[in-house]
Amino acid sequence: MLLALDLSNTGIKLGLFAGREMQARWRIATVREKTADEYAMLLTSLCASKGYTLGDIDGVIVSSVVPPLTPVMQQLARGYLGREAIIVNHLSPLGVGLRVDNPWETGTDRILSVLAARELYTLPAIIIQFGTATSFDCASSEGDFMGGVIAPGLGISAEALARVASRLYQVEWTAPATVLGTNTMHTMQSGIVYGHAAMVEGIVARLRREMPGGPNAVVIAHGGLADVVASATDVIDIRAPNLLLAGLQRAYEKLAPSAN
Repeated sequence: MLLALDLSNTGIKLGLFAGREMQARWRIATVREKTADEYAMLLTSLCASKGYTLGDIDGVIVSSVVPPLTPVMQQLARGYLGREAIIVNHLSPLGVGLRVDNPWETGTDRILSVLAARELYTLPAIIIQFGTATSFDCASSEGDFMGGVIAPGLGISAEALARVASRLYQVEWTAPATVLGTNTMHTMQSGIVYGHAAMVEGIVARLRREMPGGPNAVVIAHGGLADVVASATDVIDIRAPNLLLAGLQRAYEKLAPSAN
């Protein structure tokens, strides 16, 4: 089985694949101080919860935007799984052209988003990841990454509002029934969720005007906060919660000799 690891700033997504079929998935907190031994213990428990053992894993692929954790996962793969982890980066031969000024700056999560959209959906596409940041990745009809937008995430905006405004506080990130609020909690939820949704609508509209094939681009949403924002707008065509893990599986097919 393939273990796919997507390392982001706030969370780590793990997926177990048999061929192209995902058998299990988990999400754990990103803790930069944890060692390979600690992550291995956690992985052992997670696998056991689904009836698997570490011995069932015969391949490992990693996407990371957290550089300190990349060697930790390599140590885990080598020491506990007896495998060399494949680390995806901007030089990986995935067939995704990087039509941007500085290709080396492109996060692997953005490359994998485009790869997965090309393999699983239709192109061109605007792929929105709702995480620590809200990023918009533009995929051409040929399956190339054309750039996009990175904006503060919904969580960052909400936390900043509560921290800086002394009379405001943290609220649950849900879309209220109406935009017009009649109490502090309601008005904050409205501003946070509907405000973010309006930003998404505005950015998508501008990207449609600027990118080749933009009017026909499908809008795909993924990430931990995708459902929250999707409930407040109709601009999203597809919700794909496992997009990056699926992209990692497809990347493994292209990069691992034994997978071909």
